[in-house]
Amino acid sequence: MNNTAQLLQNNKKKILENWMQNQLADEALRDDLISNEELRRQSDELLNGLATATASGNVENTYAPEYETVTEILSDISITRARQGFTPRETGMYVLSLKQAINQVLEEKLSDQPEQLYKELSIINKLLDNLSMITFDTYIKGREEVILRQNDEINEISTPVIRVWEGILALPIIGTLDSARTQVVMENLLLEIVNTGSSIAILDISGVPAVDSLVAQHLIKTVSATRLMGAECIISGIRAEIAQTIVHLGIDLSNIKTKATLANALQLAFSMRGVEVKKTARYTGLNLNK
Repeated sequence: MNNTAQLLQNNKKKILENWMQNQLADEALRDDLISNEELRRQSDELLNGLATATASGNVENTYAPEYETVTEILSDISITRARQGFTPRETGMYVLSLKQAINQVLEEKLSDQPEQLYKELSIINKLLDNLSMITFDTYIKGREEVILRQNDEINEISTPVIRVWEGILALPIIGTLDSARTQVVMENLLLEIVNTGSSIAILDISGVPAVDSLVAQHLIKTVSATRLMGAECIISGIRAEIAQTIVHLGIDLSNIKTKATLANALQLAFSMRGVEVKKTARYTGLNLNK
């Protein structure tokens, strides 16, 4: 067993206490997201794994098989913290505070051996810096997973298919329409057409901030998919600036029914279904004088 491993193994208790003190003294500690007991359990598990890994004699290559347990522990902690809402700094400080705790013990034990102290400090600093990089990489992957999941949930929520009348569906689109979202829109719309047997679908783009050639192509694809299902599609919410943009881009929407407002689109849909909507006299109350 090398000197570094022996120092870690013989002073685990002291290192753990120093580490916990460093973490608890940090003003940025998120005790609302993790309890002190859980923090101690995680720290003790990682420190034991690190002592076991260094006992192999390898204190440089953290990607070697003997560090798999340490890497798995760090990965689980990083991903969990990413999902819980910890910041990159808070997650990174978890490992960096361990380096500080080990350095404190080394300075105490080797204060009369400056050359050995310098050597051990260099080894520990390099080792913990490598583990910090693993922590950051895993944290970023965890945050990306959270962001992708949130985007999927937002897309699901922001593309509701509404049955406004028998045989008539409406799908209000809010926000930018990209390739991934177009796929969600088409899937939701086609599924609802099948489930309800609707023959008309209204795509309302009043909430789409801008329409470029790519957005227009996505709309055309959605219309084509709807027609393949035997339903007619109406696009509403064509504002003046959107109409000008479409003309300037040379996009041909002549074979697609378009309306300026959702109300106009509904009126067209009703006429296509043979439904007549009439105004009636307003109700003025009961006449009790018979």
